[in-house]
Amino acid sequence: MASPPRSVEVRTPGDSPRPTAALLSSSVAAPQHSSAPRLLLLLTVVLVAAAAFVLLRPTPALTVVTAVSAAARPLSKLPKPVVLLISSDGFRFGYQYKAPLPHIRRLFANGTSAAEGLIPVFPTLTFPNHYSIVTGLYPSSHGIINNYFPDPISGDYFNMRNHDPKFWLGEPLWETAANQGLLAATFFWPGSEVKKGSWNCPEKYCQLYNGSVPFEERVDTILGYFDLPSDQMPQFLTLYFEDPDHQGHQVGPDDPAITDAVVHIDEMLGRLIAGLEARGVFEDVNIILLGDHGMVGTCDTKLVFLEELAPWIELKSDWVLSVTPLLAIRPPDGVSPAEVVAKMNEGLGSGKVENGKYLKMYLKEELPTRLHYSESYRIPPIIGLVEEGYKIEMKHSKKNECGGAHGYDNAFFSMRTIFAAHGPRFQGGRTVPSFENVEIYNVITSILNLKPAPNNGSASFPGTILLPSK
Repeated sequence: MASPPRSVEVRTPGDSPRPTAALLSSSVAAPQHSSAPRLLLLLTVVLVAAAAFVLLRPTPALTVVTAVSAAARPLSKLPKPVVLLISSDGFRFGYQYKAPLPHIRRLFANGTSAAEGLIPVFPTLTFPNHYSIVTGLYPSSHGIINNYFPDPISGDYFNMRNHDPKFWLGEPLWETAANQGLLAATFFWPGSEVKKGSWNCPEKYCQLYNGSVPFEERVDTILGYFDLPSDQMPQFLTLYFEDPDHQGHQVGPDDPAITDAVVHIDEMLGRLIAGLEARGVFEDVNIILLGDHGMVGTCDTKLVFLEELAPWIELKSDWVLSVTPLLAIRPPDGVSPAEVVAKMNEGLGSGKVENGKYLKMYLKEELPTRLHYSESYRIPPIIGLVEEGYKIEMKHSKKNECGGAHGYDNAFFSMRTIFAAHGPRFQGGRTVPSFENVEIYNVITSILNLKPAPNNGSASFPGTILLPSK
C-alpha cells in the first residue's frame, strides 16, 4: 500500500476578510468671532477625533483572526494535559443559533471557535469524516472512502460494523497515544473498536458501539474516568452523540425537531461541564466540540433518475456502488470508464433527462484536486457530483418524502459543522478562520506532546490555534 501523502499546507477556503477600521472625521464649522476661540475649538475637535479613533478602532482581540497574545494556563489539579474530543453527528454550522444553548455558547464565548465553521473532508459522510478527524488523513489515504464499499482487489465488503484492520489505514489518535505510552478512552467513535498497533480496545477504556446507550450514561462514563487514580486516568478521550444527524435525515435542517435535538446536546454538555466543575478539573481539560458534517434539506422534486439515461447508456445496477448524493460507478472489465462518463454526460446535458444538468460525471482522476478523492484504488473509477439538495435514484418511484442529506461536495456551506475548543491551551473569546478537519490530529498530538504519525495536516497549524505551552 502506498504511504500517505506528505503534509500539505493548511487551506482556509471561505475565510472572512479582515475588517478595517472606520476613519473618523469632523465637519463642525466654528463661528467666526475671533482667532483664539476658533483655534481652541479646532484643537478640541482634533483631540476628540483622535481619541474616538483610538477608542473605536477594532483591536486585534475583536477581529476575526486574532494573534495569540498569552501563554497556556497552568494546570491547577490534573497532573498531565488531557483532551476530550466530542462529536455531535450532523451538527450543521448555524444550529448553535437555533436556541439559547447556554453550555455550547459558553464554550464558544470562553474558548476558540472557527468563524465560519469546520470544513469536512469529501465525501461529507459520517465514517470518512470521523476517521479523518482522528488520523489527519483524507479518505483516499486512510482508506474509509465511504460508509459502505467493496474492496475491488479482495472482494471483501466494508460496512459500518466492520472492524477488520485491513480497511482502516493510518494511525488514529488512540493508537498514537497507546504506541507512546499514554492511556486513551473511547466512547463510540468510528474505528475505535479496531485493534491496531498498541491499541487493543481494552474493555475498561473502549466502549463497543451500542446506539441505545442513553446520552446521560455516556457522559457519566466519561466523568468516571476523572475519578480514577492519576496513573489510570486517560489523557485522550472521545465522546460521540448520534444527534442531530438522526433528526436531520428524517425532517431536514429547518424542522423544530432539530432545535429539540440540539437543546438535548446542549443539556449533555451542561451535564459534562457540571461534573468536571464538581471535580475541580473543568479549566484543566481541553474540550474540543465538533461535528462531522452538516445537513441540507432534500425533497423529491429535486431528483435525477438514472433510468432516463437509457437512450445513451444502460447502467447495470451492479455497476453502481453508491447512488446518492455520491454516485460511484465501477463498470466491469472490458467497459471503458471514459466512454461511460462521456455517454452519461451527453445524456445529462441533453435537456431530456429531468434535472440532468444538476449532475456531472467524472473520471476520478479528473475530479477537482481540492476533493483529494482520486488516489486510492478503493475509489471507483467513475464519480458523479450532484448539486446541493438534489438526489439521485436509479428508477422512478412513488415515494414522496422530504428530509435531509449530506455527502455532497464539501465546498457547500451547508456541509460545514461546528468547532469550539475550551481549555488551558485555547484562548478565550477567539475566532479563527475556517479550516479542514484533517488539522485536528496535529492539534491534539501537540497538546498531548505526542509525536504525530504521517498525515495530511499542516505541521504549522497547531501554532495558529493553540496558546504556547509554558
